[in-house]
Amino acid sequence: MPQQRSPFRAPCIAALPFALILAGLPAAQASDCPAPGQWQRAGAVVDTATLMADLAEHRVVLLGEQHERLAHHRWQLHTLAGLHAREPRMVIGLEMLPREAQPALDAWVAGELDEAAFLAESDWLGAWGYDPDAYLPILHFARMQRIPLRALNVTPALRQRIAEEGWEAIPPQERHAITPPVPASEGYREALAEVYANHPSAVDPEAGLERFIDAQLVWDRAMAQALAEAAEEAALVVGLMGQGHVSLGHGVPHQLADLGIDAAGLLAWQRNDGCTPPTGLADALFTLGDEAAFEPPEPQRLGILIAADEGGVRVVRVMEESLAETLGLQRDDLIVEVAGRPVRRPGELTDLVRRQTPGTLLPLTVTRNGSTEELLARFPLRDGVR
Repeated sequence: MPQQRSPFRAPCIAALPFALILAGLPAAQASDCPAPGQWQRAGAVVDTATLMADLAEHRVVLLGEQHERLAHHRWQLHTLAGLHAREPRMVIGLEMLPREAQPALDAWVAGELDEAAFLAESDWLGAWGYDPDAYLPILHFARMQRIPLRALNVTPALRQRIAEEGWEAIPPQERHAITPPVPASEGYREALAEVYANHPSAVDPEAGLERFIDAQLVWDRAMAQALAEAAEEAALVVGLMGQGHVSLGHGVPHQLADLGIDAAGLLAWQRNDGCTPPTGLADALFTLGDEAAFEPPEPQRLGILIAADEGGVRVVRVMEESLAETLGLQRDDLIVEVAGRPVRRPGELTDLVRRQTPGTLLPLTVTRNGSTEELLARFPLRDGVR
């Protein structure tokens, strides 16, 4: 795996990669190649006004994203504006934050916090870790329009605990009143098994897979339940979340259906050479053109999977041909400081690494088998950078 594309996220639960979701799907027989900016529904182009009017009649609409694709967040913002024009009694639900962050969201919408205060009070880096700059335009839109924001998620610690121990091991009083999820469809289980194959299991791979699926289902159920609760008070609830929770109706839509809500799932789709958007992937697809020139540079990565641990950030897996492998990082290493700054949560480490300039050096303090080592990560120059 090339170093610059190796993952750098906690492995407790993963949203499905888009390439995996597309694998094996039949192509729609569209007579014309959809143009950038066009919506596709049931294999045919539908105009935006008609689609927005239809979607505004739903109780819940889901907008799936690739978290690091700025084009996806721009598409989400434009879609939110179109839906809000149709139905101003709207609530926006966010996978990005757990329920504990709701006071910070309320204060943000009320105009009581600036960006720095909001990111601190919501613990954005600890709870989510992805670049807040990609989400701030959406957050500002909600604040300016006074659209309520609803935190949909549970804490990363609970998600990781479910993945490690299983749902049944969590005492009922520690489940945040989340009701038991309905079982995964066979297609969802197969897709999750493919994702899990890229995640290490220390002892029992079969039991680990079942816990992984349990954790994903609880994640889906928690968001579905929060969306359903919001829909009791709002005319329209729009949920923003990873596309793996939306695609093929498997994740959150499946759990919402069990709660009596028929949600509409929307995704952004990158045009391919054959001009054949896949069928069944979502209720509607927005066609993106080539947005590469308008995306920020790919963030720096060490090439490790990480998890929170007492006293630091634990290395769960080192990717092949990665900077971390070259550096000598090993599984179960505990990264305790970066450039002399203590790190306690994966999001803090992710943010510090992501913001490094190509060609710079970053000191890491690592504990291993009771001893402490100082490692120096040198981030490579990108093509064309001197």
